Amino acid sequence: MNLRDLNRRHFFSRCSIGLGSVALGSLLSEQGIAVPDLALKNPLEPKKTHFPAKAKSVIYLFMAGGPSQLDLFEHKPRLNALNGQPIPESYTAGKRFAFMNSSHRSNLLGTRFNFQRHGNSGAWVSDLLPHTASMVDELTIVTTCKTDLFNHAPAKLYMNAGSGLFGRPSMGSWITYGLGSECSDLPGFVVLQSGPRGPRGGAVLWGSGVLPTTYQGVPLRNTGDPIVNLSTPEGIEKAQQQALVQSVRALNLKRLVETGDEEIATRINAYEMAYRMQTSAPELMDLKGESQATLDLYGIKDTRETTFARNCLLARRLVERGVRFVQLYDTNWDHHGGVSENLEKHLPEKSRDIDRSSTALVRDLQQRGLLDDTIVIWGGEFGRTPMGEVRESTGRNHHIDAFTMWFAGGGFKKGMVYGQTDEFGFGAVENPVHVHDVHATILHQLGLDHSRLSVRSQGLDFRLTGVDPSKVLNDILA
Repeated sequence: MNLRDLNRRHFFSRCSIGLGSVALGSLLSEQGIAVPDLALKNPLEPKKTHFPAKAKSVIYLFMAGGPSQLDLFEHKPRLNALNGQPIPESYTAGKRFAFMNSSHRSNLLGTRFNFQRHGNSGAWVSDLLPHTASMVDELTIVTTCKTDLFNHAPAKLYMNAGSGLFGRPSMGSWITYGLGSECSDLPGFVVLQSGPRGPRGGAVLWGSGVLPTTYQGVPLRNTGDPIVNLSTPEGIEKAQQQALVQSVRALNLKRLVETGDEEIATRINAYEMAYRMQTSAPELMDLKGESQATLDLYGIKDTRETTFARNCLLARRLVERGVRFVQLYDTNWDHHGGVSENLEKHLPEKSRDIDRSSTALVRDLQQRGLLDDTIVIWGGEFGRTPMGEVRESTGRNHHIDAFTMWFAGGGFKKGMVYGQTDEFGFGAVENPVHVHDVHATILHQLGLDHSRLSVRSQGLDFRLTGVDPSKVLNDILA
């Protein structure tokens, strides 16, 4: 099809989707085609909410591997008193625990760490998290979170996408799909990583699934180009690059008009975003403009070093610039008890890695007037068992029936501990909170009704909270 043969009726019949960050009229005018009264918008342009929102952005601190709530937030004197004794059968009847030897009933495992109450809320926090303990009156701590899957990769996917099946959009994708972004020169959904490797599950954790790929998370690297091949190659002048981008854009537009394939619109938008990010991304990653006091607050000693602390500061810089959803993955929280996973050695190390900087992030957002409309989330894909494992050293197994998450800002109540578990921490005895309830509540604070935020694909209506009944946790909202 020749672009000069394009007419308005044909275009509307074949292409009913948005184009990227440039108006379609300007694209067509470059080809000498006049399309009157046509204004297709950037798919990431801010959109109306279902109802007034209490927050406009999210920073999700994801502790990949499953942090032990029983050594960080859940003080259980009875568990400590019965350390090393057999588990009462009433707590294990009919239950299956991941990787546990069915021929051996593991014994109860008390914590090796000290707990104290903190703040006006009297929240229990272990001595592994002294900085977090100092800000409990800013937090909503939920101790009764529950999920459905106990292996790492599917559990991470479930926590992020509301399902353990591939092809489902992640929470960040749903949110940028529902709200767009307030930043025109950075992606609406950004992923930052720290730790010795990436999280199990990989890119599907921030994928867009059945949504257009415009809404998928974009990982930013801490070294070299923030995105591979973002910089202009040596020897290429700006005018040459502009000409190339315009030519590729025209070819993509021609194909878009012919096929109506929304992924071509995504490609056009991606090229335009990449072009703008050649300036915005290096400026974002350069921390030279941050004061020494700010670097000290986060505990950043070397601004070039890839650390969770640096990523926390970058998260603040991203939401300052209007990015909608920022997710930080910190790996190596899987502390079973083997030599490489020793709970007593490695949990204190991981706690030191994140304690000061996650607290600094909340404080920094608060000082800059950003916390009220930014939701900060802390948690992993599940928790750890009240019993130990038969390994070379003490350690805990995966546990899906009760684990801890905390929330700050964005309309959550301050200084609140929500839920109560039994004397050993096996499960909730008051106010259980399913993962889908967490998702519904986050969407609600952003002005989105989880039951209305859906997309039809292959004859099915998909949504973040699935088909199970889910509830907004109004008790923890201010």
